[in-house]
Amino acid sequence: MGRRLDWSRDGRDWPNRETSTFVRAAGFTWHVQRMGDPARPTLFLAHGTAASTHSWRDLAPILAAEFDVIACDLPGHGFTEPMAHGRPSLPGMARGLADLLAALEAAPALVVGHSAGAALLIRMALDRLIHPAGVVSLNGALTPFDGLAGRFFSPLAKLLALNPFVPRFVSASASDRAGVERLIRNTGSSIDAQGVELYRRLVADPGHVHGALAMMAHWDLDRLIEDLPRLATPLLLVVGDRDKAVPPEDARRVRRLARHATLETMKGAGHLAHEERPEETAGLIRAYAAGLGVACGG
Repeated sequence: MGRRLDWSRDGRDWPNRETSTFVRAAGFTWHVQRMGDPARPTLFLAHGTAASTHSWRDLAPILAAEFDVIACDLPGHGFTEPMAHGRPSLPGMARGLADLLAALEAAPALVVGHSAGAALLIRMALDRLIHPAGVVSLNGALTPFDGLAGRFFSPLAKLLALNPFVPRFVSASASDRAGVERLIRNTGSSIDAQGVELYRRLVADPGHVHGALAMMAHWDLDRLIEDLPRLATPLLLVVGDRDKAVPPEDARRVRRLARHATLETMKGAGHLAHEERPEETAGLIRAYAAGLGVACGG
């Protein structure tokens, strides 16, 4: 698997470091960030595949003015250890995250997920592991791949995750700044220099790459799509119309399947819309929370 990121070395200048703690739950240790007033409604943030808490570096402090904000690195990502037991499947990660929230004594009033993080939170709501007033999906990766990608992607990811040399190869080939900028550009987004450097730091680490590959290898969205019609929790689908990673049409499909879904489009934004335009993203989240009757602090 290769070395993992080390907090004392790689986390010295991590965004919002002063809010970080390490919590034992589900048999392994999680990196968690918590900010804002604990007396206010809790808002939980779940990042996407291959990201970490860094992706909320600008959005989380804005939301912390009105919420008790909690974010974590998902299993095998960033500074969180890999899952101790079982595979990082969608249901498995959902149960692990529920254990973490229990350890934190947190009952989120609103949950926000980016990309695969949105699928994770919807799975948790469907399985009644959380009971939020609403779920916000930011460019959610919620539908299975179509065509050849759907047929071959998961088996290929399994092979890549099982080969101990692959994470090192991927890290070596994608960890230069130009390579990372190219990866981000291919999502339809443009982010600041700090964001590029943090992604470079992550993909340079074989342990983080292995965590992302393992997650993709065991990520099955067919069941999620089947279950969407019974989702009782209100769902806000926020879509960047320049997203090149998840087709915007996918959100329209989800809106047709989920009974209580609404759609908001961020024009000119790509897959990392929440990093490109955190103020606008926060505004959409605040407005949705208010519409659901989730009281915010002043």
